[in-house]
Amino acid sequence: MMLQRGLEVYLECLRNKNVENLFVGNDGRIAARFFNARLSSVFQAIRSEQNLELLAYEAMVRSFSINDTGLSILKLLEHATTDDESIELDRLCRLLHVLNFFRQNSGPNIDLYLSVHSRLLTAVAGNHGAAFQRVLTSLDIPQQRIVLQLPAITPSQGWAVAHVAKNYRRNGFRFAVHARTVEQAYELLDSVNPDVLKLNAENALTENELGRFDKLLSTAARQQCRVILRKVDQINWLRQRPTSSQQPTAFGIQGNAVDIARSVLPASPHNGLVPTAVAKAGYRDTQQCCI
Repeated sequence: MMLQRGLEVYLECLRNKNVENLFVGNDGRIAARFFNARLSSVFQAIRSEQNLELLAYEAMVRSFSINDTGLSILKLLEHATTDDESIELDRLCRLLHVLNFFRQNSGPNIDLYLSVHSRLLTAVAGNHGAAFQRVLTSLDIPQQRIVLQLPAITPSQGWAVAHVAKNYRRNGFRFAVHARTVEQAYELLDSVNPDVLKLNAENALTENELGRFDKLLSTAARQQCRVILRKVDQINWLRQRPTSSQQPTAFGIQGNAVDIARSVLPASPHNGLVPTAVAKAGYRDTQQCCI
């Protein structure tokens, strides 16, 4: 696999131990050191609900482990940090994920979703996204394959999300927002016009919300916004859910019932095994999952 020149140079610096807080293991994976913790990346697939086509990966932080059994300790670290330290951790993790993702063959059209910590919404002065844009440029990594994920917000934080979203868009980034409810999803579509809207499956697919969710998909599609259901722990409802249209609008799905997060991407998006729950749900002509 041919690496981007800037990324290749940076990885060579890491191998020579010339970069603080980052180092390369014998297996090629990059880990980060923050306080007394050793961190690495895992990636969970985001797929189309209609045919399980691979759309993207979301990067997540785990304690370093040889066999991907590391713990999600980010929240523990957050509680032990000041605002400045939390921002430093957030930026370190985004760099870590970019390095671990783009050193692998992810496929030319597969996006990478990177989370932004809630403290960055108000604690960062100046132009949001500009510093990360410079990092990507120095590594020769295509910015158009990055989606920045803003955290779920309270009503009082709406102004902050609008401000950050505007800055990210000005700096050429696509961004995703998290909605706590279908009602909030409509509000976010109207107020910040995101590129991606993410909802927890358990909140969107209750009996009372199914009809409104179907309408949300149509509204989002008109705004060219992709909807993704996250934390999908059951598959069967995907084929059973009622819709108000004979041709329901497609959306993305993400969760352990679809793909388990792993540090190593498949050599091809078609490699791997289809999870048992997905196979039993009756999917045909699917891209196989990376577990």
